[in-house]
Order: sequence, then C-alpha cells, then structure tokens
Amino acid sequence: MHAKPRPSATPAQALSAMDSLVAAHLLGQQEMAQRLKLTVTDLLCFACVLKAGEELLTAGDLAEHAHVTTGAVTGILNRLERRGFVTRVPDPADRRRVRVAAVPSAVARVHALYEPYYARLNALFADYSADEIAVLTDWFTRTTTLAHGYIEELREQDATEDEGDGDGDPGVRP
Repeated sequence: MHAKPRPSATPAQALSAMDSLVAAHLLGQQEMAQRLKLTVTDLLCFACVLKAGEELLTAGDLAEHAHVTTGAVTGILNRLERRGFVTRVPDPADRRRVRVAAVPSAVARVHALYEPYYARLNALFADYSADEIAVLTDWFTRTTTLAHGYIEELREQDATEDEGDGDGDPGVRP
C-alpha cells in the first residue's frame, strides 16, 4: 500500500496528540480492568504473563517486566490467582521456585474484551504503508524505553530523597 498524504505537524502538535492518546488509553485500561474486576496494575501484570506465552515467568521476572517491586508482585499474584486469572506451577528446573501460568478461561475473557478494539486498531493500521508502520513501531518502542528509563530515574530520585530526610515520605524534607 502507498502512503496516504498526511497533514504536516510540529513536534508540539505530535506531543499534544500523544498526550491525548495516552489519556484515552489510561481511561480505556481502567475501563477494561473494571470489566474484568481487576486493578490496572493487575491487568498489566496479566498482560505480561500473556506476552511471555509458553515461557512462564517467575514472580521476579514478572516484577521486572511490569516494573513493580517484588513485594508488590506477591499481592498482585495473590489477587490474580484468587480471581482465576493465573495459577502458580512448580518450576521444573528448581522445585523451590514457582512460575506463573495464565488460566485458559481468563485468557478467553480478556481476548473477548480486547478483540473488537484490536480489530479496529488493525483496520486503522491498514491505512498506513509498511514504511509508516515501521516508523510507528520504532517510535513506540523507543518511547517506551525512554518512559521506563525516566520512571526509573524518578524512583531513584525518590529513594535518594527518602534516605536523606529520614522520615520515609518521598520528597518531604524537614
């Protein structure tokens, strides 16, 4: 497919459009999570389990993929297991560890919820050339890496500030 003519845009216009997209997707994720009776973070973690596929994640792997603490992931897994989204299976290489597997009925529920939306996104992608999709993919990938890096910087900054003030409240100084 040949690229369609696109209106010109400045970086400021692109950032404004991105902010609108992010806001819409945050609302959408909240809506999806509520329909599944999950929190957004629980849904994010379940998405990480799905993305891993047959390569089942450990709790530590999941914490790393979802960018949450290992302490938080324990509660997340407990909730996901109680709600029938995941099950814990012994690690065949190390029986002291467990891995997280998606429950097939939960996978079906999530797919049923997201399928109509992804069909619409795929229809939208059909309006773009392969080169344009390559640019979009590159931008999404690089922006995601940039966002995770910035989040990590903020967390490190909070940890440094917490160490300095002694009261345990992020960013609060005496």
